[in-house]
Amino acid sequence: MLKYIISLFFVLHFGLGHAQSESIDLQPKDTIVHKQQYGIRAGVDLSRIVLSFLNDDYTGLELVGDYRLTYKLYLAAELGNEEKTSQEDLYNFTTVGSYLKFGIDYNTYENWYGMDNSIHIGGRYAFSSFSQTLNNYQIYDSNRYWSSNDFASGIEDSEEFSGLNASWLEFVLGIKAELFANIYLGGSVRMGYLVSNKESDKFPNLWIPGFNRITDGSNFGVGYNYSITYFLPLYKKAKKKKEEPQEGK
Repeated sequence: MLKYIISLFFVLHFGLGHAQSESIDLQPKDTIVHKQQYGIRAGVDLSRIVLSFLNDDYTGLELVGDYRLTYKLYLAAELGNEEKTSQEDLYNFTTVGSYLKFGIDYNTYENWYGMDNSIHIGGRYAFSSFSQTLNNYQIYDSNRYWSSNDFASGIEDSEEFSGLNASWLEFVLGIKAELFANIYLGGSVRMGYLVSNKESDKFPNLWIPGFNRITDGSNFGVGYNYSITYFLPLYKKAKKKKEEPQEGK
């Protein structure tokens, strides 16, 4: 019996000594690899569809999309077509054309694991090709003797001015939130600066598809969109972890 007790003592003594010789890691490292989804997100601008139903003088459609390059950076683009009839004080005109915007978005929002929402800033280069039709106009005359209640009538026959185009730079501030799996609702505000503007000698460009209204004496314009998009995942990539500073450095 004494022989077994002595053997058990040596086994316990050896095991405890070996355990004490090993250092205890008080800050164990997370060995789980967290992977983020990368792919294409595409959809439509809801605001232009709603305006097309509510406003008889406007028809428009814009397709939106982005492609994830890195954890924070996205390639982004918008492609649209608009037709708008405007009534000014002296003239009525219709603008029809298409536009393309492309650039980048940078997500400033730090998501929890498994989330892909964004609060992003970005930039676009945009180009629009369009035509304008002067439907009718009135002649401004300070002498109101013959037309005391209105301005004198001009032509009633429409005149079209084609081959018009414009380009601009655009600053974007927007958000995207995941409503359901891979379905995102987004919105953005855009500040544009007109770079080029080819117009007719007879009639100026007063409204540009994708840029909106042009203000006299200013190259700035403001726009917005509200989008719904679907995310198509193509592959997954591990998120790089930030290196924690070591003590004493």
